[in-house]
Amino acid sequence: MKRVLGALGLVFGVGVAAAQPLPVVASFSILGDVVAQVGGDRVAVQVLVGPGSDAHVLQPTPAQARQVAQARLVVSHGLGFEGWMPRLLRAAGFKGRELRVAEGGAAPLKAAPAQGGHGHHHHHGIDPHTWQDVSRVLQWLPRIAQALCEADAAGCDGHRQRAEAYGARLRSLDADIRAQWATVPAADRKLITSHEAFGYYAAAYGVRFLAPQGLSTEAEASARGVAQLVRQIRAEGIRALFVETIADPRLIEQIGRETGLKPAGRLYSDSLSPPDGAAPSYEALMRHNTRLMVEALRRP
Repeated sequence: MKRVLGALGLVFGVGVAAAQPLPVVASFSILGDVVAQVGGDRVAVQVLVGPGSDAHVLQPTPAQARQVAQARLVVSHGLGFEGWMPRLLRAAGFKGRELRVAEGGAAPLKAAPAQGGHGHHHHHGIDPHTWQDVSRVLQWLPRIAQALCEADAAGCDGHRQRAEAYGARLRSLDADIRAQWATVPAADRKLITSHEAFGYYAAAYGVRFLAPQGLSTEAEASARGVAQLVRQIRAEGIRALFVETIADPRLIEQIGRETGLKPAGRLYSDSLSPPDGAAPSYEALMRHNTRLMVEALRRP
């Protein structure tokens, strides 16, 4: 018994010595959650663009540059999503490891031409919203685990195990989303959202999204584009209209007034909710969005 207690004391002692969690910075809230799932309590993840904020338009502050300077690992999405990141890394004099989770995996989708927007300058014709397809996030996990292992060799086995366990949950999430959409006939899977953040969701789960705004919330919708969308809603009998939590709702409300459609709820596109909201984690976000859309489109 003494020997067991002695061994436990030794293990505990090592745990205390290694108790300083690895300082990691993630670019935005969705990515921060995924990194925290893999790193567990061995990492302290700070997020540059928090819940409810728009990562397309961040103006980094000196405080954020200090956070980056102190990090051992910076995890961003890549594909031009964080146009401000290279400048911030330079300003911070960052010397640690940088991982762009969405680069080096499956080829990104091309950006769809906006119904009425002017497109987005930073994305170079690529749609960067890969997290809207759960199978894409599954591809991030081994890369996040590997980057954490390189920065924290002692915790490597744990990082890999947590990545495996989280991957199993995400595979089950993906299957659930598919099962829910199977209850809506393919011809009815059409809806309107504020900006084109759902291209990957559309491709993965067989849904058509129409948006009056371009790929970025910075792009302005044109009056002609809005009028065209209103005609399309009437012509195709589209029955669901959604606002996004980070977008200005006035445009969608105007379309609602002109077509008689009431907004069917708020979707989370590029940001989690605060902890007490409907989408405090990536899994909760995908479940919330899917449930709202499926309920709005299911025929009574």
